[in-house]
Amino acid sequence: MSAKVVLVTGVSRYLGGRLAAQLSADDTVERVIGVDVIPPKTDVGRTEFVRADIRNPIIAKVIASAQVDTVAHMSVIATPFGAGGRTAMKEINVIGTMQLLAACQKAPSVRKLVVKSTTAVYGSSSRDPALFSENMEPRGLPRSGYAKDSVEVEGYVRGLGRRRPDVDVTLLRFANFIGPRIDTPLTRYFSLPVVPRVLGFDPRVQFLHEDDGMEVLRRAVVEDHRGTFNVAGDGVLLLSQAIRRAGRVEVTFPSPAVSLVGSIFRRSGLVDFSPEQVAFLQFGRGVDTTRLREDFGYTPRFNTIESFDDFVVGSGMTRLVDPARADALGAAVMGLVGRGAAAGMGVVGAALSAVSAVRSPANA
Repeated sequence: MSAKVVLVTGVSRYLGGRLAAQLSADDTVERVIGVDVIPPKTDVGRTEFVRADIRNPIIAKVIASAQVDTVAHMSVIATPFGAGGRTAMKEINVIGTMQLLAACQKAPSVRKLVVKSTTAVYGSSSRDPALFSENMEPRGLPRSGYAKDSVEVEGYVRGLGRRRPDVDVTLLRFANFIGPRIDTPLTRYFSLPVVPRVLGFDPRVQFLHEDDGMEVLRRAVVEDHRGTFNVAGDGVLLLSQAIRRAGRVEVTFPSPAVSLVGSIFRRSGLVDFSPEQVAFLQFGRGVDTTRLREDFGYTPRFNTIESFDDFVVGSGMTRLVDPARADALGAAVMGLVGRGAAAGMGVVGAALSAVSAVRSPANA
């Protein structure tokens, strides 16, 4: 089914805005409607902006009045800070999705639903397989945050598929986006001059270049791809390798201190760490993309290493810290941790102060 009237949720956010702009440049798409609570800050082409909150039943009127045939649901938020707190984040992700799907179910014009999900639904644990395929269940269901919200969202989406079998549902489980323009907790993490890591763990990480992610989203909207697909670049990197490729210094913390470090970074505004992101940086995750290549028909142009290198070069972060100064800083931070491990919060706070002191002005 060709998309004629497309509604994009979360159009004021980076990925939603880029998708709307790409669709508005496609001559086969007659009309693009972008929905969000604030106007987009970037150029979205001929997209018609509608100020609406998907948590409000008014979204049903928007879909019905415009005779929308394709919905691209991009408004599942990954960080509490960006949503105004964990409560607001859950309301947008879960309650908002429920309202949107209820509107889709009632609208006879809707024939296609594309949902941006995440590989975080597989969780991260020491018992994980080398690669998760789409039909595998997580070893333990995520218990909090974005990952838990995404599991619930996927459940509601499958429910709509059962109630409306005439609607083509495409569920895209994206690995962590990375690239020269996108801003995420992970890109901010690797932009720190001194990068914290869990002592005794060196997880495998897998990335997706933002351009590949946008092309998959565009094709999912304008082509027919019913089903669930893992979307990631080929191959993996060890976390320690990624830190070195970024020209950063790593500082290892014992596992019990990781949550404390994450909360301090979050409160300081340096990086919006969430519990599932901390678990990811401890255990990692890899997914099988065979279905993406063979059934969806798309092979990412960038593999994981190429995606990460393009992020490093494109964001201009390769020489944020002079190597000699970085070595000295790493030793100083480790000395702080070693001398004051019993002091807990005070030691980590001192380490954080050392990190903040050498942040580049571009990242401040």
